[in-house]
Order: sequence, then C-alpha cells, then structure tokens
Amino acid sequence: MQHKKVVFSIALMFGFGLSGLQAQEAISTAGGNASGSGGSASYSVGQVVYTTNNGTSGSVAQGVQQPYEIFAVGIKETSMNISLTVYPNPTADNLTLQIKDFNNVKLTYQLFDMNGKLLENKKIIGNETSIVMSNLVPANYFLKVTKGNKEVKTFKIIKTQ
Repeated sequence: MQHKKVVFSIALMFGFGLSGLQAQEAISTAGGNASGSGGSASYSVGQVVYTTNNGTSGSVAQGVQQPYEIFAVGIKETSMNISLTVYPNPTADNLTLQIKDFNNVKLTYQLFDMNGKLLENKKIIGNETSIVMSNLVPANYFLKVTKGNKEVKTFKIIKTQ
C-alpha cells in the first residue's frame, strides 16, 4: 500500500509540473533576424499574425511579419533609349522578349527562380528573343536584362501549366 501511495504522489506531482509548461510551435516558409540602430527583431513568413501594436512612427505585428509580393521591378539605364517588353505574361510555353531600337546593343538576359538560382544566362542577339519556359515548373520567375554589369530592367514572369 505504501508503494502505491508513493507512485501516485510522484505521478500527481509530475502531472501538475507538466500542466504549467507552454511552448510555441510554428511551421514557417522563411525567416531570419534583422538588426539596426534601434534594436533587433526576429521574423518569420508564413504564419498568422495574432497581435499588432501601433505607434506614431508605424506598426509592428508580434510573432510574425506579413509577406509581400513584388509585381514589377526595374531600373532603366538613362544613357540607353530602348523599350523592353515581355509577352505573354503569364505564359505556359514560350516567352518573347521584345526590344525596340535594338541597334546591336550588347545585352544579356538571366532567368532566375524565386530562390535566386540562375536557370539561364544568354546573349540577346536581335529585336525579339524567344525564351523556352515549357521545361519549367509552374511558379514565379525573374527575367533580368543587363548591359555589362548594369541592370537595365527586371521582369516578374508567371509560369502556368
């Protein structure tokens, strides 16, 4: 009987001890740490926000930050007078990069996935360049046009089925 009381007492204390424990669990797609002159913060992308604090200089969402999507990114070089167009976007098979007033300017294009991995890097040799997208999985990609080491323009490409 004494042995049963000891076992019951240990089990009861163990149960009460575990009842006070709390933990956070999160499955996030990305995250990291950011620091600056005003302090530092950890962030993650892919979770639901549960508390937002507002102040005079802005707001912060505790726990997680909201992701944002860039629809068009580009820097136009002022010394060049060319017009760049990409169509069709979204695309399923082939993408056409059209350059008006080409005049044999030495341009190249790079195709990147959303993780920044370089998938293709080729020279542009005419007014219209066809880029094969049929071998890629449906996702978002970036097409960057450069002249030497200078970025001319970057397009966000949506690849569909």
